[in-house]
Amino acid sequence: MTPKLWFSMVFLGGLAVLGALVPLLPFDPNAIDPEAMVQPPSIVHWFGTDDLGRDILLRSLYGARISLVVGLVSVSISLMIGVSIGLIAGFMGGLGDAIIMRCIDVMMALPTLFLILMVQVVLEPSMLNVMVVIGATSWMGMARLVRAEVLSIKERVFVTACRARGIAEKTVLMKHILPHTLNPVIVAAMLGMGGAILVESVLSFLGLGVQPPHASWGNMLENSLGYLRSAPWMALIPGVLITLTVLSLNFLGDGLWLLLDPKAKESHVKRS
Repeated sequence: MTPKLWFSMVFLGGLAVLGALVPLLPFDPNAIDPEAMVQPPSIVHWFGTDDLGRDILLRSLYGARISLVVGLVSVSISLMIGVSIGLIAGFMGGLGDAIIMRCIDVMMALPTLFLILMVQVVLEPSMLNVMVVIGATSWMGMARLVRAEVLSIKERVFVTACRARGIAEKTVLMKHILPHTLNPVIVAAMLGMGGAILVESVLSFLGLGVQPPHASWGNMLENSLGYLRSAPWMALIPGVLITLTVLSLNFLGDGLWLLLDPKAKESHVKRS
């Protein structure tokens, strides 16, 4: 495995473990301490404190839980919709495929971020709404990817042999074609998870995502705007965590692509 893949696995694994264990600690991330407001990093508060005296390390770990859950759930929703529609469009072909793809083209032309903002304004901002909205507006690229794979796979000899044996079309699609589309889908899911985390951070920054006092990297950044000069650590910590998390997910996607696709691995070795 490449160093980038090792780094991404260690960082994301550590972040997930710490995020899962932090609720077990006897500390409240929303506890206000008037005597510890806007303190720089120290032995007591490793990442410093914010304007209400809350520990930024503790809130960052709670924010990690939210970001990872939002990314995982929203990508799962996107996968369910995108893979299903991509399978149907690619396997159906003809007029049905053309109609589905033109609808996808129209949806991809819509300004997704503004659509998400509009939905969040209409609905009550919450973590559940954020996950559903991101997942429901990010499946189009996945559908196009799966469709392209199905169009290629369904013309292969083993699929023709399955049909010649009289195997039902549904069985051919689900048991013989679908498994061969999973490699690029897994890679795309890792990249999509990073995008979902960025969107959630933007929504929380704008006040349309996770609502205070619950900690989110996005609303932590928003809360730091008035202290960029006097307390830069308030913005630096969540900003670095967002960057490293998205970067690790991109590294993980690239690493999985090299591991799962022998041709990609050969071309990567040749370029090296």
